[in-house]
Amino acid sequence: MKVGKRIKALRKQRGLSQRELAKLVNLPNSTLSMIERDAVSPSISNLHKILNGLSMPLSQFFTHDFVEEDKLVYGPDELTDIGSDGVQYLLVGAEKADRQLTFLQEVYPPGSGTGEEWISHPGQEAGTVLSGELTILQGHQEYQLKAGDSYYLNTQLPHQFVNRGNEVCKIISAVTPASF
Repeated sequence: MKVGKRIKALRKQRGLSQRELAKLVNLPNSTLSMIERDAVSPSISNLHKILNGLSMPLSQFFTHDFVEEDKLVYGPDELTDIGSDGVQYLLVGAEKADRQLTFLQEVYPPGSGTGEEWISHPGQEAGTVLSGELTILQGHQEYQLKAGDSYYLNTQLPHQFVNRGNEVCKIISAVTPASF
């Protein structure tokens, strides 16, 4: 799937110029241009910013045209990966049009994270570290979590997730409203 091509099509569908969207989401026009040409892949935080500017949840951006609304059970190979840069965000129920929350299995290889830019979006998020270690940065605080630890945060406050450990970190999380 060409991410840039989809972003460009959505932007045009909404009647925005490239410069207007770049200004709206506080990105350099040159960065947005390279993303739309698929010359570079957007970071998770930049993709989230762009899609917020286009009023589109991240999960909807990656879902297929085929919708199976009554689906109840999902196998591991049926989860939609909406991550990038080596980080996996495996979304449960991506095709649900009326989804009220975002439920994810997240996988952070050693040294990876949500990107250099801070993330903020409406809602709340809770999660549990299943394995490995995770550092959550919010405000001037750093929180070190290990397997078994859980968190609950206000996602309107800028934050970052970073795996500073030597092993893969796996977490399970839920975000409301369905913003991904």
